[in-house]
Amino acid sequence: MPERLARSPAADEDRRASRSQSSLVMALSRALRCCQRIFSWIPVIIISSVVLWSYYAYVFELCFVTLSNHLERVAYLLIFHVCFIMFCWTYWKAIFTPPSTPSKKFHLSYSDKERYEMEERPDAQKQILAEIARKLPIFTRAQSGAIRFCDRCQVIKPDRCHHCSVCETCVLKMDHHCPWVNNCVGFSNYKFFLLFLSYSMIYCVFIASTVFQYFLKFWVGDLPNGPAKFHVLFLLFVALMFFVSLMFLFGYHCWLVAKNRSTLEAFSAPVFQNGPDRNGFNVGISRNLQQVFGEDKKLWFIPVFTSQGDGHYFPLRTLRESENPLLANEGKWMEDGGSDEESADENGPSVIIRTES
Repeated sequence: MPERLARSPAADEDRRASRSQSSLVMALSRALRCCQRIFSWIPVIIISSVVLWSYYAYVFELCFVTLSNHLERVAYLLIFHVCFIMFCWTYWKAIFTPPSTPSKKFHLSYSDKERYEMEERPDAQKQILAEIARKLPIFTRAQSGAIRFCDRCQVIKPDRCHHCSVCETCVLKMDHHCPWVNNCVGFSNYKFFLLFLSYSMIYCVFIASTVFQYFLKFWVGDLPNGPAKFHVLFLLFVALMFFVSLMFLFGYHCWLVAKNRSTLEAFSAPVFQNGPDRNGFNVGISRNLQQVFGEDKKLWFIPVFTSQGDGHYFPLRTLRESENPLLANEGKWMEDGGSDEESADENGPSVIIRTES
């Protein structure tokens, strides 16, 4: 008994030291995450600063200082502000539209989670996930052939869903995490990201095309030297530089949309029951475009959400339209909570055929 009493102060001191050390680690971790969040806005601040400078250089230094023709000035200002507004609108939507995450139907219930965590055998865990996934419209698998499961989010991943380490969450139809918008580009904002790229290119082309003649006049000395000369000369270089970089990026994403692939799927093909298939979600250019932009073409070029579905399941190339989970069973699956039956033979065909009950 005396030995226990003698040891207790030292044990208490060790516990206090351990607690203080863990508190310090947690504080440092929070500080690091806070710094990461702050620094992640630097690319957005850079883009915003360049755009604001371009607004000043074009409106004030070019239109009000350099241009002498009033009709030309009015036309330039009108078209410029239309391009500027559409650019800012799409950029805002790409930045501040939160990425969509899997619904509660894809989260493990308390009993399923307890059963999964209590099981130590990997094969048994795979079987548990396979049983749960039978109630869900899931067609893709991991490279090993198992149901895709996120240990961090504790969620069965829907098709085309991936975990973003920057956003620290699973994102529906994740394309990539873009530092220039400080957001994860996925199902909820992919249309906005594409429109942002397109209106950025239009903005740059309009500036370059209207500034070019005055760039030449300043260059050869037909216009007097002054602050406007620097802004006009630099404005052309910046517009052309951004246009070239955006052109390649926009062209690449147009190709992805035409093939119905994400950036992640272009590098690593989605895996179905019979193996990887890069064209598994390719249902034709017209329907591929409709998945991203919607059926109403009048809304294609306006930054409002019009994408088809809810991001949890997508048409498959090998399914007929009547058997398509997005077109045929979406309403039914939402109503009955995912009770549609699926054939789940591990050695069966490349896709799962859903039957109407």
